[in-house]
Amino acid sequence: MTKVALITGAARGIGLATAKRFLGEGWLVTLLDIDGGALATTMADLGREESALALVCDVADPAAVTTAFEHHAQRFGRLDALVNNAGTAVFKPMLETSPEEWARVLAVNLGGPFLCTQAAARLMAGNGGGSVVNITSISGERASTLRVAYGTSKAGLAHLTKQQAVELASLDIRVNAVAPGPVDTAMAKKVHSAAIRADYRDAVPLARYGLEDEIADAIFYLSSARASYVTGQTLAVDGGFSACGIGLPTLRGEARNG
Repeated sequence: MTKVALITGAARGIGLATAKRFLGEGWLVTLLDIDGGALATTMADLGREESALALVCDVADPAAVTTAFEHHAQRFGRLDALVNNAGTAVFKPMLETSPEEWARVLAVNLGGPFLCTQAAARLMAGNGGGSVVNITSISGERASTLRVAYGTSKAGLAHLTKQQAVELASLDIRVNAVAPGPVDTAMAKKVHSAAIRADYRDAVPLARYGLEDEIADAIFYLSSARASYVTGQTLAVDGGFSACGIGLPTLRGEARNG
């Protein structure tokens, strides 16, 4: 039986890298994204119409999620892995973050995985179980500036992962999370200044950004039978960021400018 995955936020970045990883392993894949134009471009580039389905969906909209999963079920009939990757962010000081911005970030980053996992679990239960992987963040583990909504949503998602793992275990559905550190996505290349990149290098023991494919590898592992006894866990794929304190440049014996 060919296995089937559904990945949210799959038109670009980590989501797209993950879709390619599953497709490369012979899975059928549904790619969900709110950006229809980007999704159409991605599908054209993939050239995998026989094994991939594209669906435009706002994961914060309960009706849209229900419709998307119905279309998925009509096309593929089953679901073995869900990757809750879709996310949004507002990088503002707490006192400048509006209630609407706060609500939208939590609706997408926390509400989306709640809605999608509910829908996915019903499908998975019909074919003997499956796996859910939620994409959290190092921002959900440590507070920082400009991340009051984003960081809080990702911290909530880490707990939701445990809650889902406990409640869905009886259906043989495993739920885990991957917490990426800084990743060299197109967006990061666009918005991270040289100073920000240097700060990350100082804070990460491996002294570099992660690659999209490295995150995809971790997601695929947790979705596979090789992780059959792993549930309720968050795997940090962050170059060691969450394991260390301060002073790495000094300890490395590196000179710092400025």
